[in-house]
Amino acid sequence: MAVERALISVSDKRGIVDFARGLADLGIEIISSGGTAALLIEAGIPARKVADVTGAPEILGGRVKTIHPTIHGGILADRRKPEHLNELRERGISRIDLVVTNLYPFEATIAKTDVSDDDAVENIDIGGPAMVRAAAKNHASVAVVVDPSRYEEVLEQIKATGEVDPVTRRELAVEAFTHTAAYDVAISNWLGRGQGWPQQLVFSANLRQELRYGENPHQHAAFYVSPGAARGLAAAEQLHGKELSYNNILDTDAAWKLVLELVPPAVAIIKHSNPCGVALADSVEDAYRRAYRCDTTSAFGGIVACNAPVTVAAAEAMAEIFLEVVIAPSYEPDALEILKRKKNLRLLQAEPVVSHGIDMRSVAGGLLIQSSDPADDAGDAKVVTRVQPTEEQWSDLRFAWTVAKHVKSNAIVLAKDGIAVGVGAGQMSRVESTKLAAMRAGDRASGTACASDAFFPFRDGLDAAVAAGATAIIQPGGSVRDDEVIAAADEHGIPMVFTGRRHFRH
Repeated sequence: MAVERALISVSDKRGIVDFARGLADLGIEIISSGGTAALLIEAGIPARKVADVTGAPEILGGRVKTIHPTIHGGILADRRKPEHLNELRERGISRIDLVVTNLYPFEATIAKTDVSDDDAVENIDIGGPAMVRAAAKNHASVAVVVDPSRYEEVLEQIKATGEVDPVTRRELAVEAFTHTAAYDVAISNWLGRGQGWPQQLVFSANLRQELRYGENPHQHAAFYVSPGAARGLAAAEQLHGKELSYNNILDTDAAWKLVLELVPPAVAIIKHSNPCGVALADSVEDAYRRAYRCDTTSAFGGIVACNAPVTVAAAEAMAEIFLEVVIAPSYEPDALEILKRKKNLRLLQAEPVVSHGIDMRSVAGGLLIQSSDPADDAGDAKVVTRVQPTEEQWSDLRFAWTVAKHVKSNAIVLAKDGIAVGVGAGQMSRVESTKLAAMRAGDRASGTACASDAFFPFRDGLDAAVAAGATAIIQPGGSVRDDEVIAAADEHGIPMVFTGRRHFRH
């Protein structure tokens, strides 16, 4: 059925003047309200105010404008049913064939640091969702547009045929219900903040991109971003290189979260979500070279994260091997040009802040939700041995502890002078993780600080670390055999500290 009448009332006014002018040029009557009506009239576009159509003025400071039988009857009448059309005629109600509406900016409002509850509540749209849902329900007869990016396509279809085709109307209806559903989720989450886990979990995310495949080529995958996400990997800008893959995104997120817990300048190199190199230094170049020397074999094809701007010297060092991704707060212009010579290297720039919210993962038939594991510098660690750590040992213990938090359990990290010289990750036995870290460290294990993400259940893990060359231990404590492990540390004459907090990462 031809589009003869459109109702336009939008908060997001991008492109609306040109779109409305295009409709008016086609002879389509426009009904509008509030600020949208004022904008269109000022632009010289004829628009009837909703109050003139309904005969009822806006009331309650604009809270009630479009909730009226004249509006909703015109939207909801099923053109395929003669009785609906007869009733419209009897009541003097005109059909509304196109509804162009998006909702009050609730999410943008609550994102403001100084927003009051009253301001937030006033940005809970009522009439808008009602019109959007009504038009989407009646998509067999009515087209509804909530996304400004659709204006051009819709206008071209009306120009060509006088109507919006049925396939597009159904697509638009899906977008409309998604729009209102996400809106309600934002409101529900805001109202329920601080009340603990909800009885029914609802969340929404926006499609950022379809990925070529998932962890393996036979798996489908996509990247979704939480609405309004302004921090973390989701907000990163890609400056160069081919599209990120599923595994690239996982590994880059792991690298970014780790490096942002370290004092700049620091560099982390990640492979399969585990750090294979982490280091502190006085420059990004030195931090990268130190991190690379932690495990030169595994660093090939790795993900590099820097928590300070990438310099020319650092870029030249990185360009010496094949890397998948580099992420940093910024790049010197010449450094960027050096790295761009690597055709397939993905270069990302992101604000050096990570939002800590909830972690979510699926299990068969359900979801597991937890609060994210916050940064931990072992500031509350207590010495439990006779020997006290030196100042240098304290520095390495805290560094190793931070790195261990980002290693898959069972996790062991050997570190010295701000460099992770050996990492043991993902082993079923803590002793095996210790031996793996020692093997990777080799001669560099001598004089290291050893961090364990969870307690040593027996003294054998500590004995293995000392045998490798560790001279200080940091661990959560909490085992029924803590006394045995403490006695072992005293026997070896080394300091050991308990943090009281473990960092399992499965």
